[in-house]
Amino acid sequence: MLHRTRFPALCATLLFGSAPALAQDQAPPELPKLQPEVGAPPTIDLKGAVANALARNPTNIVAQAEIRRAEAIVLETRSSALPTLFGTGTFTQLDGARVYQGSVVTPATTLNGTATLTVPLVVPKPWAQWSQSKDAITVARASADDVRRTLAVSVARAYLAVVAQKRVIDAATRARDTDRAHYLYAKTRFEGGIGNRIDEVRAEQQLQSDEANVLVQQTNLTRYREALGVLVGAGGPLDAEEPVLQPPADPAQAMRDAEHRTDVVAATTHLEATAHAVHDNWTDYSPYLAGVFAPFVQTPATLTVPTSGWQAQLVLTVPFYDGGLRYGQERERSISRDEAQATLDQTLRQARSDVRTAFDELRRADAALASTRDAARLAESALDLANVAYRAGAYTNIEVIDAERTARDAETAVAVAEDSARQARIDLLAATGRFP
Repeated sequence: MLHRTRFPALCATLLFGSAPALAQDQAPPELPKLQPEVGAPPTIDLKGAVANALARNPTNIVAQAEIRRAEAIVLETRSSALPTLFGTGTFTQLDGARVYQGSVVTPATTLNGTATLTVPLVVPKPWAQWSQSKDAITVARASADDVRRTLAVSVARAYLAVVAQKRVIDAATRARDTDRAHYLYAKTRFEGGIGNRIDEVRAEQQLQSDEANVLVQQTNLTRYREALGVLVGAGGPLDAEEPVLQPPADPAQAMRDAEHRTDVVAATTHLEATAHAVHDNWTDYSPYLAGVFAPFVQTPATLTVPTSGWQAQLVLTVPFYDGGLRYGQERERSISRDEAQATLDQTLRQARSDVRTAFDELRRADAALASTRDAARLAESALDLANVAYRAGAYTNIEVIDAERTARDAETAVAVAEDSARQARIDLLAATGRFP
């Protein structure tokens, strides 16, 4: 039971001491700037982290290599639509000359050289394949752009994890320092003969628990820094700083921007490529016309082959029946086009859904952050009041320890809420295609 002379003072302290905390403005303040940690690894900003990751990360390097592969395939495909020139040489040694009625029909030693120039004149199918291979370059570039966006978002999340963990450590460190002050006060009271041993033990137990929590959170920070360094392609861990994120504010414009997001563009280019292939189905049934020119030399000349000469041909090829290959290919291309259309429709629906979800997430995250900060301020005020009451003899240190734990949890919740607000901004930027 509280002492009668202490009860009115305690009530006044709780009433008037908590008023400022209840009257706090609901507008969320700016995120606090953390002081650089002594001995921390090099710090990189978000823009630099994304730029380095795009330049060094194997995922993006492979995507860029796929573009070059598509360009090489164009060179391979167009070869069937361009002229070709081949030369052959033949040296023949017989056991003896072939003689008929006193005339040499075939000499014992013959040297023959031939060149063959083939010029495709009307070849719709190779022309179509050449054009379709160029579409593959466009698809590869669009896919590479989407890989860049996906990689950039992954880097941003790893970056924000480091920032959030530093805030968690900051909250855990403040809680430890507060509990250390409480422990020193309880120890001084006990040594002065006005406290008791159990208060000192409880305070020290809380302090040791806080020390362990700080060490655990520092280990997590090391892990997050290493993960960021791996994504960026650095030779070691990297530290992060508070980024500046400016999400769009107009939902209508954001929805229009989402329709030009890299994954939507990639799906659109893939649909266009498959539709182009379907449109070119007629080339499977068209004839081919090629011109062939073949000069030759032979030493020595024979009765049927002069020393030099040439031959020219026009070769017309008409595909009458190929066992049903063309019909199967036509059906396959149509199915691929339908699949690409379904993929585009789904991608557009997902993009619009991402924008709506991101706006709602951002609104709720900011509101939750404001409430969490208010709760943290109230928990801090409650801790101050509990300390005042403890020093006045109205509270035991059990109430003080409970208030310390509540204040620590509230500070940690603020760090988590701040991270959620940052993540919501990244989600909205990514949903509208504005990041990176």
